[in-house]
Amino acid sequence: MIRPSVFLRRALLADAVFSGAGALAMAPAAAPLAALLDLPETLLRETGLFLIAYTVLVGWLGTRASTPKLLVAVVIAGNAAWTVISIVLLLSGAVSPNLVGETFVVAQAIATGVLGELQYIGLRRSSSALAA
Repeated sequence: MIRPSVFLRRALLADAVFSGAGALAMAPAAAPLAALLDLPETLLRETGLFLIAYTVLVGWLGTRASTPKLLVAVVIAGNAAWTVISIVLLLSGAVSPNLVGETFVVAQAIATGVLGELQYIGLRRSSSALAA
């Protein structure tokens, strides 16, 4: 267990806000977003549904006085993987978004990568929790 630094808590809560906004946009409005971005509706809807659970997790982590270090590390690794997979998705040709869609995917990949980096910095600033 670690005692998360204020920096880590804020980075986790920022991730929860960002992810929650994405969930609110993608899960219920996948069809209009798919038309706007020229991305698959199923991809947007399932991503939005995943983000609901993820938002709850990172929001919970961001409010704890102590938290499992491994769980924070999984969130950071997940953000790094999300960033890479988003770019690989565009480069793979598996989807063919329009310019707005490409911008959307790249922007969220960058934001996710930045949040992961901020969480890593915050984790390094955190201290070990005392044994109870």
